[in-house]
Amino acid sequence: MNIDSSLLKRVLDQAIAIQQIPAPTFLEAQRAVFIRDGFVREGLLDVQIDEVGNVYGCLPGQQSQAALVVSAHTDTVFPPATNLAIHQESGRISGPGIGDNSLGVAGLFGLLWVLRQQQTRLPGDLWLVANVGEEGLGDLCGMKAVVDRFGSSARAYLIIEGLALGQIYHRGLGVQRFQISAHTPGGHSWVDFGRPSAIHELALLITLLTKMKIPHQPRTSLNVGVIKGGTSINTIAAEATMELDLRSESERVLHGLVERVQELVNAANRSQVTVTMQPIGSRPVGKLPIDHPLVSMAKDCLQAIGIKPNLSIGSTDANIPLSRGLPAICIGLTTGQGAHTVKEFIHTEPLALGLVQLISLVHSIYAQL
Repeated sequence: MNIDSSLLKRVLDQAIAIQQIPAPTFLEAQRAVFIRDGFVREGLLDVQIDEVGNVYGCLPGQQSQAALVVSAHTDTVFPPATNLAIHQESGRISGPGIGDNSLGVAGLFGLLWVLRQQQTRLPGDLWLVANVGEEGLGDLCGMKAVVDRFGSSARAYLIIEGLALGQIYHRGLGVQRFQISAHTPGGHSWVDFGRPSAIHELALLITLLTKMKIPHQPRTSLNVGVIKGGTSINTIAAEATMELDLRSESERVLHGLVERVQELVNAANRSQVTVTMQPIGSRPVGKLPIDHPLVSMAKDCLQAIGIKPNLSIGSTDANIPLSRGLPAICIGLTTGQGAHTVKEFIHTEPLALGLVQLISLVHSIYAQL
């Protein structure tokens, strides 16, 4: 199968159009309207935006088989004021969020366009979904709503990311996130010197966290991604907060790490110092065995286009269906670098292979799953 150059350009142009619309997590509404209008123009059925902001559209099949759900997240990590300027040069396009995940969302349209070029009606309905809340503190709220809607009635959930061509995410990485807050009486930096500072207390706690022994196997991580608080440079901080991200390939290890952090938080409490820890996000673990038909089909589709498959674990929208025992994988459409930075870029040439992989996998799922 060959993807003609005009269709590739159409997909890339769509990715740029999507990327130009700011869509921080929880602020995806403008981008959702753009996608909804695109689904309507394409003649999809039952196009709608749900209560959380997901956009749905159905390409009807022969109705004799269960539907396939193909989804890509619309949100980005970048605040609304981010400069979204695009830079194009030979073989690559640069811009914040172009690969993660504007190209993934454009891939929903690309899949539709290729299917129509083939003039083949699928055995069952194909639901295209642009979902919200994958990044940051979105806590996969969009995908939770998608899986609540379709549940086990869907034959499979296929998640698209713009980057990571060659990866097959068949395991969901466990993630636990917490906001840790410190409260003290505060005071004047000179007059009340010696009183505890909420910022200093969190700094001491962070030092203890970074000294904890984190296992390499199973791979586990700890990161303080945000810290804020205080009133002014000459004020002893009365309050401060930080956001902590804990991850592990092992649910047991992750649970143990949470307990160790809670112990440190408890020990930080003393006279005039109150430290609390509140959960702000949880991404459940789940997996498909490597011999599951969906994983095998994804491997075959990559090998058929000359790409060596890499079976991976990750924190993606696939976590939700996987955690509920439903068949799901996440795949990529092209290669690139710099995700979650303003220097993010995609390679344009591999996109043709990524689309061939996608369309082949969709046909295989209807034929075999």
